[in-house]
Amino acid sequence: MDNLNIFHELSEEILIRINICLESAHPSRWVESKQHQDYAFWHLHEGQIEIRVYDQVHIAREGDLILFSPKVAYTATNIGANCRFTFTHFNVDLGDQHRILDNFQLPGVISSSLVPEEAHLFLDSCEQYKSGAIMSTIRLKGALTILISKLLEYYELGIYRGGFTNNVSERKRITSFQKLQPVFQFIRDHLHQPIRIEKLAELAGMSEKYFIVYFKQASGVTPGLYIYQMKMNRARKLLYSKHYSVKQIAEMLGYPDPYTFSKAFKKYYNAPPSQFG
Repeated sequence: MDNLNIFHELSEEILIRINICLESAHPSRWVESKQHQDYAFWHLHEGQIEIRVYDQVHIAREGDLILFSPKVAYTATNIGANCRFTFTHFNVDLGDQHRILDNFQLPGVISSSLVPEEAHLFLDSCEQYKSGAIMSTIRLKGALTILISKLLEYYELGIYRGGFTNNVSERKRITSFQKLQPVFQFIRDHLHQPIRIEKLAELAGMSEKYFIVYFKQASGVTPGLYIYQMKMNRARKLLYSKHYSVKQIAEMLGYPDPYTFSKAFKKYYNAPPSQFG
């Protein structure tokens, strides 16, 4: 299982919040040293910006996007003439995990030519948001979701790697998601059976108590809730396929009887299985 499957399996739990979207202009010799408390995209309209991260220098040119994460401290200064950019601060939450994107090497300078359609949609949505247009917040959330999704897709394909964390040691790059890969795969392969947390902890090489805490810190949800959500997502797909009865689906997802399954399904979707499909 790849790292990105959690976005697919728990897509309904992902929340993107726009904190601010404004335009900023700076004269020559402008310098800013900061570490944001949230994620931020800059879109450079004019000029060039030098960004120093971990003693490495990165250059952003007109038209480029720059993605910052809360874990990256930087110093930015314009090169030569004035610079002007739009900045958007946002959060991407999955349950109690407020820095879910930190599991991926995304922060860095991104050429708009890498994501031309997504960058255009994002910038247009920023302009709508700054003008106070009706529904502009929802539009900006949608454009931001599309842009992040494309970057994650290119990350998974090996097309894109952000440069701001290039010098992080290999040990530190072993993310919490990677450590949980055997657990995620086991859950996917055994949804038709009762799954014991003790077994999952064993796969992760942890004590059961530590595993529960670790899993929630990494994914934003408890192991039990993750399994429940996986089962409900699978159940919905099976119901929509119209190939299986409620009794068959209950058996396929490890429930002892249709009643227990229907009760769990209704609790999750606020509707009985009979209303799906």
